[in-house]
Amino acid sequence: MDILSTQNARVKEWAQLLEKKHRDKQHKYIVEGIHLVLEALRSDADIEIIAYDMECGIPQELRSLQNASDGAEWIGVSSAVLSKCTDTKTPQPVFAVIHKRIADFERLLENDHSLVVVLDAVQDPGNVGTMIRSADAAGADGVIVGRGSADIYNPKTIRSTMGSIFHIPVIEGDLLDLIPQAQDKGARIISTSLQAQETCYQYDFSGSSAWILMGNEAQGVSAELQEMVDDSLIIPMGGQAESLNVAMAATVLLFEAMRQREFSSK
Repeated sequence: MDILSTQNARVKEWAQLLEKKHRDKQHKYIVEGIHLVLEALRSDADIEIIAYDMECGIPQELRSLQNASDGAEWIGVSSAVLSKCTDTKTPQPVFAVIHKRIADFERLLENDHSLVVVLDAVQDPGNVGTMIRSADAAGADGVIVGRGSADIYNPKTIRSTMGSIFHIPVIEGDLLDLIPQAQDKGARIISTSLQAQETCYQYDFSGSSAWILMGNEAQGVSAELQEMVDDSLIIPMGGQAESLNVAMAATVLLFEAMRQREFSSK
């Protein structure tokens, strides 16, 4: 049955998911647009509903997956409902409400050769999403998002991941608790420093588990976590830029680790 009114009780509940407190309370979040809904369907995400523009019908790209959506409810809605429930300035023709899934930190610890990126109070949703996307692209085993970072289910974060949120384990937690557990399992905690003597191209990422710790955009890694860092590296720059954006710096380190692990000559 189509839903036209923005005053509908279900619509009000969906619209609340644009706010973190309601995402936390309902344990759900929204993804917007054909690409992200398609990625959710292909990745077997726990989808509750898929709402599409009733005037246009189900987008062509999604129709072949309608019967394979494993219990998801497909609902036609008005353009007004789409506008109310989505974050983008130009409403997308489809959105999905998805149940959160908790990634298994213990399983990540079991891998003694893992590649993980760790975010310490990275506050910009675009940076958080980009690092999740880069970690996915580099074949990393997981992303750890520490307290004080942007919500991984923020619509801007979700859009920045370009679907990688469905491809790689993303774990939220207290880094002061999680990092020592990783070190107990043999992980090396790696971070960047302008005072470091070793470059990321000299460092050996191919040995034990490499957990790349990236800090806040303005303050960097907190003092408490800095004390836990095993290896500090510098990313050499040939130009005149003072520094790299935190997401770009993480991407450089991730891809250098991938190069060494997957593409270096044996």
